[in-house]
Amino acid sequence: MTEWLAVITITLLAVISPGPDFAMVSRNSLTLSRRAGLVTAFGIGAGVLVHVAYTLLGIGLLLKNSPALFDALKLVGAAYLVWLGIGMLRNSSKSANVASGTAALSDLAALRIGFLTNALNPKTTIFIVSLFLQVVQPQTPLATQIAYGLFISVAHVVWFAVVALFFGAPKIREAITGVRHWIDRAFGTALVGFGIALAVANVMP
Repeated sequence: MTEWLAVITITLLAVISPGPDFAMVSRNSLTLSRRAGLVTAFGIGAGVLVHVAYTLLGIGLLLKNSPALFDALKLVGAAYLVWLGIGMLRNSSKSANVASGTAALSDLAALRIGFLTNALNPKTTIFIVSLFLQVVQPQTPLATQIAYGLFISVAHVVWFAVVALFFGAPKIREAITGVRHWIDRAFGTALVGFGIALAVANVMP
């Protein structure tokens, strides 16, 4: 029970902390639709399962003990965030299309964005690997460890679904109709900043 409480507490604190996942769900909900935000949230939950899977398979320990491999992963994640951010900044220039609310994103595209944003996020890697190595005991049954992983994934989906429902509310979306291009610029800049910060932290001694 103590282990469960630790997993639940640490997970909730990690999930609500701002990061690329929050930026993507908020942006998709505000500028596209509530549905796009919700599907992005499910993509994030699926991305979490990738981290859980390789951690349970022992690859998480390899990542922790192999700085070069982990650094490479961080650079890939940083590049993806910068790419997403630049895409948003480019979209913000299409003010007529965005302002009219005709911008569209398929469910598959939204799911893919959420999945890759989380699966390539080194922050999630560090969180899940550290949680399983430092909090979960070696003697904990595999079924229980899998249950922990499923809880972490569901917690992400629930939290970001709440975020999507809030920012995707019709009244909120109507209120920002004229400034959607600025929202794209803000979140695009934030994602580029996240990516650059990751890259800089990776190359600095």
